Amino acid sequence: MNKITRVGIAGTGLIGKGLALEIEKQRELKLSKVLTRRDISTMSDYPFQVVLTNSTDDFIENCDLIVECSGDVIYGTEVIDKVIKASIPVITMNAELQVTTGSYFANRGFITEAEGDQPGCLASLHENVVEMGFKPLVYGNIKGFLKLDPNIEDMKYFSKKNGVRLDMTTSFTDGTKVQIEQALVANGLGAGIAVDGLLAPSSNDLNEAGEVLAEEANRLGHPICEFVLAPKAPPGVFITAEHDTRQKDALRYYKMGEGPYYTILQNYHLCHLEIMKTIKRVINGGGVLLNNGENPTVSVAAIAKRTLKPGEKIEKGIGSFQVRGEAVKIAENNGHVPIGLLVDAVMKREVAEGEIITFYDVELPESLALRAWYDTVGKKAVNI
Repeated sequence: MNKITRVGIAGTGLIGKGLALEIEKQRELKLSKVLTRRDISTMSDYPFQVVLTNSTDDFIENCDLIVECSGDVIYGTEVIDKVIKASIPVITMNAELQVTTGSYFANRGFITEAEGDQPGCLASLHENVVEMGFKPLVYGNIKGFLKLDPNIEDMKYFSKKNGVRLDMTTSFTDGTKVQIEQALVANGLGAGIAVDGLLAPSSNDLNEAGEVLAEEANRLGHPICEFVLAPKAPPGVFITAEHDTRQKDALRYYKMGEGPYYTILQNYHLCHLEIMKTIKRVINGGGVLLNNGENPTVSVAAIAKRTLKPGEKIEKGIGSFQVRGEAVKIAENNGHVPIGLLVDAVMKREVAEGEIITFYDVELPESLALRAWYDTVGKKAVNI
């Protein structure tokens, strides 16, 4: 009961720094190491300089559990691979990594996404509503704004205003982030998607939108992951579900409406502040909250925002002004390139605006992330 768990954090951005502040307040936890690629001598603003390290080996040797929140698919995959090989449990707040290489690790060790970002919050809400006897039909994400091809001037303005990296700001705005999040939920909770790119209805009435989406889920015969564009709704998540008809009168009394569909809303997600719940869950043997599963059925393809020419370089697909991501059914999109793998990529063929980039179209540098994708998904989904 008195054991102190040494927690390491990979990443020193908004999430990693905020989490470090919270861990330091916990008596049963010790912030042991923080892994960063930055020059430590320039990080005088970091609150716990003594724990900073550039060495992955040093990081692993001093941790009982790690939280990966670098926001980088390629780098994060390399770090997690070493941590998993050392039999150390991994918590991520990195949905981008989970939908790209998470299944590779789900087959090899303990990895779970954290509560706090929308996927983890939906997984936690799922556990709650199922315990109450509900049958989930819609796993819903709430988005306040969407612009598929934002301009760089606006993105720089909001990046500076909010203190969030330019690429992250862009991926939030063009929908890539929410598509990634819902693909992860679909894979992790055994759901699916209704259509490639998601239906994404616009409505500030979540009950109404939930009912429409629940009807579609019933038509398809399986739960679906979706998002609703709702500028006036809170920044949270919801589940629309059915219940035993014998509970109809009670649910009406509890102000849940007439049924047959009931929408349960969590009206917040507090990112790094909620990671603490997952850390304690793992320490106490609570098991995986959510990961990409061992056999994913949904991926996030890269869609050209404009015509891409041979020889053009894509430094990083997620959050770029060249491509955006859309959740797609793996079985129906043979050869698509997951947007998380588009790093230092060079176009080999022209791809028109709105088209999916395939492995025929682009040259990708060798990486563990690329090999991991082929190992878990590519054997079924890539025929090149």
